[in-house]
Amino acid sequence: MKRPLQFLVISIIALLAAQSVAAAPGSPALDAAIAATKPHDLSVWTMFVNADIVVKFVMVGLLLASVATWTILIAKTIELKRARERVMTAIGRLSEARGLSEARLALGGGDRLTQALLGEATREMKLSSDIVAAPGVKERIAACFAEIERAEALSIKRGTGLLASVGSTGPFIGLFGTVWGIMNSFIGISKAQTTNLAVVAPGIAEALLATAIGLFAAIPAVLIYNHLARQASAYLELVSNLSGELLRIVSRDLDRAGHAAATNKIHAAE
Repeated sequence: MKRPLQFLVISIIALLAAQSVAAAPGSPALDAAIAATKPHDLSVWTMFVNADIVVKFVMVGLLLASVATWTILIAKTIELKRARERVMTAIGRLSEARGLSEARLALGGGDRLTQALLGEATREMKLSSDIVAAPGVKERIAACFAEIERAEALSIKRGTGLLASVGSTGPFIGLFGTVWGIMNSFIGISKAQTTNLAVVAPGIAEALLATAIGLFAAIPAVLIYNHLARQASAYLELVSNLSGELLRIVSRDLDRAGHAAATNKIHAAE
C-alpha cells in the first residue's frame, strides 16, 4: 500500500510545484475563462457533482458498502441478542431436568437449535436402545452435537464476510478513485495550459474525497467485524454450554440404564 500512497503524495506535490514555478500569467481571455469556471464552494456535494464519472461510481459503491455495513450491524445485533436469550432460557430450564423425558417437558416447543440437539440425543438413544449402557452411545451423541454446533457457527457468522471484504478493500478502492481523479487533474492542466490553483484544486479535492469515503467505509467495517466476532464467540460458548447440559442429562439416563441392567442381572442370578 506504500507505493500507491507515495504516488499520490508525489502527484500532489508535483501539481503544487508546477503552480509555484508557473510561467508568466496567461492571456486575459484565459484568465477570464479560469475565473468563470472557478467553483463557488468546495462542499462535499459540489465535489461529488463535479467529479469524473469513474470517481462518482467509486464513491457511490463505497457509500453502498457503508450502508450494507451498518445494516449488517443492526441485523446481526438483533439476531445475536435473541439467540442468546433463547439459549440462556433453555439452559435455565434444563438445570433441574434429571433425564431426557424431563428435558423434553421443560423445553416444550423450544427453538430450532434446542430441538435439533434434543432430537439428535433422542434419536441416538432409540437407535442404541439395545446397547444403551455401552460407553459409545455418549460419544456418538457428542459427535452429533459437535456437528450441530458447527452448523450454528456458520449460520450465526453468515453475512460478516462482507464486512471483512469492505474493511480490506475499501481504502484501495478509494485510492483508485483518487489516482483517477489526479490523472484527470493533469489532463485538465494540459488542456487549460495553466497551473492556476483555481483549476488544480477542485480536481485534487474531488480525488481525495474518494479516499476519504473509502476510509469512511473501511474503518467502521473493521470495527464492526471485530465486535460481531466477539459477540458470536460468546454466543457459541453458550451453545456449547447448552449441548454440555444435554450431554450430562444423557449421561444420567445411560447410568440409570446401566444400573437397572446390573440390578436385573443380580436378581436373575438369585
